[in-house]
Amino acid sequence: MTSNLQLEALEKELRGLGRVVVAFSGGADSAFLAAMAHRVLGTNAHAVTAVSPSLAGDEEADCRALAVEWGLRWTPVTTHEMERAAYRMNDSDRCFHCKAELMDVVAPIAAAEGATVVLGVNLDDLGEHRPGQRAAAEAGAAFPLVAAGFTKADIRRESERMGLRTWDKPAMACLASRVPYGTEVSVGLLTQLDRAEAALRRLGFRQLRVRHYADTARLEVPLDDLAAVLAQREAVVHAVQAQGYRYVTLDLEGFRSGNLNH
Repeated sequence: MTSNLQLEALEKELRGLGRVVVAFSGGADSAFLAAMAHRVLGTNAHAVTAVSPSLAGDEEADCRALAVEWGLRWTPVTTHEMERAAYRMNDSDRCFHCKAELMDVVAPIAAAEGATVVLGVNLDDLGEHRPGQRAAAEAGAAFPLVAAGFTKADIRRESERMGLRTWDKPAMACLASRVPYGTEVSVGLLTQLDRAEAALRRLGFRQLRVRHYADTARLEVPLDDLAAVLAQREAVVHAVQAQGYRYVTLDLEGFRSGNLNH
């Protein structure tokens, strides 16, 4: 359970940094960090959201809404990872090139404010394949949640206690994570995935992934939602085929975040 010592450690980390630019994707982790930074540092905390075809359209809108609700100093910035051939090539280091682009765009904003870029990385992230963390650290970013000893569960519990509506928000990795390594990433492909997942969310599915395999879409939902997908089979098939897929399959193993890393 989240302890007062963890919260005190996080506040101490943020106060020690003095000024921060939070890489704010709108997910539970970065939202908690942005809210805490705002609480501790006020206008010396600047939330910045990277906008590109890799970010689901609904997420940009939610970041904007959260900034208004919480009174954050917030700025959307455009990143250009799609212009990087190494990113489009989509090997196992794709996230490195994405975070390197993020830092290239956000670091000058932080430098102009005498601030440090901070990311919502938590202890649970450290054991996974996350080359993006390496890119961010090499570019000078800090991970206050790691320093304060927060796990994902700690973040969700404390977010709920603080009344943050993001406390139970499903994980929403970048859209390129739906594409198997070795399949080239394009704007058209990311748009196709974004629209397919948005259509499924409109059917009531909160936690999901549409994995892309040429003309086949492999759907991942939590095991508890498998029956609901089958109950709405025709609507689900129509929603996904409307975005250009010929075949719609359902993964009986259910939702697994980071599944394509295995």
